[in-house]
Amino acid sequence: MKIKGSQIIVESLIKENVEYMFGYPGGVVIPIFHELYHAPIKFILSRHEQGAIHAADGYARASGKPGVVLATSGPGATNLVTGIATAHLDSVPLVVFTGQVSTNMIGNDAFQEVDVTGITRPISKHNYLVQDIKDLARIIKEAFYIATTGRPGPVIIDVPVDISNGLHKFEYPDSISMRSYKPTYDGHPGQIIKACKLIESSKKPVIYAGGGVIISEASEELREFSKKTGIPVTTTLLGMGAFPETDPLSLEMLGMHGTYFANYTIHNSDLLIAIGARFDDRVTGKISEFIPHAKVIHIDIDPASVSKNVLVDVPIVGDCKKVLREMIKEVKAPEIDDWVAEVKKVKKENPLQYEDSEEEIKPQYVIEQLYKETKGKAVITTEVGQNQMWAAQFYKYTEPRTFISSGGLGTMGFGLPAAIGAQLARPDRRVIDIAGDGSIQMNVQELIVAAQNRLPVIVAILNNGFLGMVRQWQQLFWDKRYSHTCINYAPDFVKLAEAYNCEGIRVTKKEEVIPAIKKALKITDKPIIIDFVVSKEENVYPMVPAGKTIKDTIMNELA
Repeated sequence: MKIKGSQIIVESLIKENVEYMFGYPGGVVIPIFHELYHAPIKFILSRHEQGAIHAADGYARASGKPGVVLATSGPGATNLVTGIATAHLDSVPLVVFTGQVSTNMIGNDAFQEVDVTGITRPISKHNYLVQDIKDLARIIKEAFYIATTGRPGPVIIDVPVDISNGLHKFEYPDSISMRSYKPTYDGHPGQIIKACKLIESSKKPVIYAGGGVIISEASEELREFSKKTGIPVTTTLLGMGAFPETDPLSLEMLGMHGTYFANYTIHNSDLLIAIGARFDDRVTGKISEFIPHAKVIHIDIDPASVSKNVLVDVPIVGDCKKVLREMIKEVKAPEIDDWVAEVKKVKKENPLQYEDSEEEIKPQYVIEQLYKETKGKAVITTEVGQNQMWAAQFYKYTEPRTFISSGGLGTMGFGLPAAIGAQLARPDRRVIDIAGDGSIQMNVQELIVAAQNRLPVIVAILNNGFLGMVRQWQQLFWDKRYSHTCINYAPDFVKLAEAYNCEGIRVTKKEEVIPAIKKALKITDKPIIIDFVVSKEENVYPMVPAGKTIKDTIMNELA
């Protein structure tokens, strides 16, 4: 029996066990929405397509499952571009369906026609323009396979409306084998042995763990590997939670706003063991002076990432989980007691700190209290800027998939919709979006989505009246000329919350911080905004200026 292309799409999604779908309707996707009307898929209607794709992204990061998005042609598709790029740079599995004008109209500048495959080719793992309905089911199967295997990423399927309305027999493939796409999962045994020998002879090793550890579900293996070898561990922004930050061997986050002790350890090491990380510039700083004394072992599933930015001595292409399991069997602990003692001493002498105040609310204090009141068990999403860095520094992460943030692209407006997706994925946890008063306004319309779905997402706004991170750079490097970074006219966030049928709480005094958090945590049937009015010109420290090295670290206002 032949069925419509729109039915093939929905039946394929059911075959892929899709529980949630995010998106926004439009003319050429009406046939697909017609079939979704009675489908056993929970459709989350965003209020902007960018909100939909960030929500799908948050769902994917929190659950480990692919996020699925549907938007119409033209502006519907182009509104997804920032979210596609965000997911692409952070290796997040998404399958994105966009509507397209009829195949006979493509190239004629038809109403709401854009070249979706052309636009998204540089920012996606793969994309398709469906030109024949007989290929539709296979393409969908391939899209889910590509999105979720190897190094994950977003895959776009552009569906012309005549394909959605066409008829064809539905046959969904049981499996996929693509000659041109064969990810390597098992590390080369010889390279693994070589890496283990290098570890055993090292005197100052350090583990540098990235988001790939979380993606490959290798957190337990990382912990076991560190325990067996006694090697300290630092993580990237996206690797936070892969290794418990409460562990004595944890160095927490490294990089531009990482801990001094993590950067010190990396700089003085003689062996860097990179696991599922890509050596981005926010970690390395001045590349020619990064790890001046160290050899490098690099474990990564993406061969294109190996020796891309930093020359590697022992490359191991494979899945982090599988490679670590083999290394745990093979490796013997190196003799590094003196090194570990040195690292612990530097850690003790250079803790993350700030100058607290009774006169005003310090943003770091807010994060610390959120950590204490949630007992470290919340899922944290962030916007981008100072709020993101304080959330990374002062909330301690002990489990994977509990810190969700835009890393590679640095997308303002990410945190609130990502929190919606994360809360759907993790109904057993409270989800808190730590936001700035600038970035929250970029997708604030998604509050109504959280309210409509009765999601108790907490939005903790660190309201300092500035676009804080840009202002910090202007203060430190641009003669304190605050050009267009002062938010002179901001909404009343409490009234805004109430307008969206949410709870609104304003906090202007330090003694109000803990009661406000306690009150928010007791509300379980709607979103809550807590507007923390914090110090206006507080900066994020430590800070390694762009293109500089650890010796140029700014530790405080006087440095």
